[in-house]
Amino acid sequence: MATQETRPSTDLPPVATEYNGRDRNEFLFGWTPQAEIWNGRFAAIGFLAYLLWDLAGYSVVRDVLRIVGY
Repeated sequence: MATQETRPSTDLPPVATEYNGRDRNEFLFGWTPQAEIWNGRFAAIGFLAYLLWDLAGYSVVRDVLRIVGY
């Protein structure tokens, strides 16, 4: 059985903690290190949703550029 010294560095403990000792995936309200992780996740979901919306033919950017004459 692997001991603490010989355990591979890729084996993470059940709760991967940040420097503040909290779970990185825990949803905490306010200005916390976890908030930046959740903000990035929601931004990626929003970006993907807009790309799918644009591919479906409902392009907002194309319509705005057509209105301003570009």
